[in-house]
Amino acid sequence: MIRLFAAIAVPETLIEDLLPLQAGLEGARWRPVEAFHITLRFFGDITEDVADEVDEALTGVGGRSFEVALNGVGAFGEGHRLNAVWAGLEESEPLRRLAARCETAARRAGLKPDTRNYAPHLTLAYLKGADPLDVGAWIARHNLLRTAPFRVEAFGLYSSWSGKAGQSYRLEQTYTLG
Repeated sequence: MIRLFAAIAVPETLIEDLLPLQAGLEGARWRPVEAFHITLRFFGDITEDVADEVDEALTGVGGRSFEVALNGVGAFGEGHRLNAVWAGLEESEPLRRLAARCETAARRAGLKPDTRNYAPHLTLAYLKGADPLDVGAWIARHNLLRTAPFRVEAFGLYSSWSGKAGQSYRLEQTYTLG
């Protein structure tokens, strides 16, 4: 079994905009910069043969390159069930189309549909025991985040591995956009 997802890598030029956000929130496990990505479709734990089918289906996704920018911050969960803080993305029809094409590729590979609404984001930290008031204050301090647009010319198929040092990711395949 291999855990896979399709995602867009975050360019190095944005790292300087994101690092200052990773402070001042007790209970946050800040994500290392090598884990920064924008998930298009999580495929989950799948067998090697299904992984090959996912790869083949993603090869046909295509599409044009486009620009997108980070815009605002937020959190997933409510109250004492808050589990992550993130940087959001400016509304982007090309981004939504790319995510939809990755969903179609997953179905072509025989995976069940993802029934969640697509919420493009970049996870900055996972939360454990964070005070909801502190999370709200962190959001208020950083909610004006706006980055310069960056060009998305490719996306990748990534594997996710759990280890003693936490989660690590490996780029398995790159798919170029026109």
